[in-house]
Amino acid sequence: MIRPVIQTVHPLAALLPLLAALGPLVSARPATAQALFQAVDVDQSKFVIVAAPIGDGSRAQLNIYEQRSAARPCFSVQGSAPTVVNPLLSSFDFTGICNRFIDGNGYSVRVGSSDLGTVYRLSVVKQANDTLLLALPTKPGAGPEMVVARTGGAGSTFLLLVPEPGWKLMRRQFGGRVLGHVYLYRDTWPEVAPGSAPAAPAPLPPAAPVRGLW
Repeated sequence: MIRPVIQTVHPLAALLPLLAALGPLVSARPATAQALFQAVDVDQSKFVIVAAPIGDGSRAQLNIYEQRSAARPCFSVQGSAPTVVNPLLSSFDFTGICNRFIDGNGYSVRVGSSDLGTVYRLSVVKQANDTLLLALPTKPGAGPEMVVARTGGAGSTFLLLVPEPGWKLMRRQFGGRVLGHVYLYRDTWPEVAPGSAPAAPAPLPPAAPVRGLW
């Protein structure tokens, strides 16, 4: 005897109470994700933030070099306003001696407890008498455009980017484990200039381990 297959159909109305019950759990996820990564201090003297030339030097990109051991120098600096950086690590196998961060897999923006890597990008912008490192929002309402660092002068070679007041480097941490990724970090959002519209960075976005998790 063949038994008929009986399928139970749940009308949408029957599912609404379940969706309502799950609502608080769903809304709580961003707060949990926001704490996924922590930021820990680093020895600032072991790092240089660099505007690295592209092509003929009319454009530049962000590089960050770290001296991990004293085996041999990873970089040298000379002059001021602007300071020229010699990336010595490019001339030898720097494994275990230096770290080099050259794209969004290695660095991102963070303000306080908010990891902004998915809604901010870092861009080196050349001006007539200066070169700026800007943190630029990529989504509406993410927050204001921020000047992170500047060279203090013009040039077409590797130039030292000096952090603006309130900015520093920190390292990403996960579950007590220090990771390779570094943050361009400040404790609080910068104050809005008098006469300008106030920036509204809220709600602060959660950390999203999409690129450069470790």
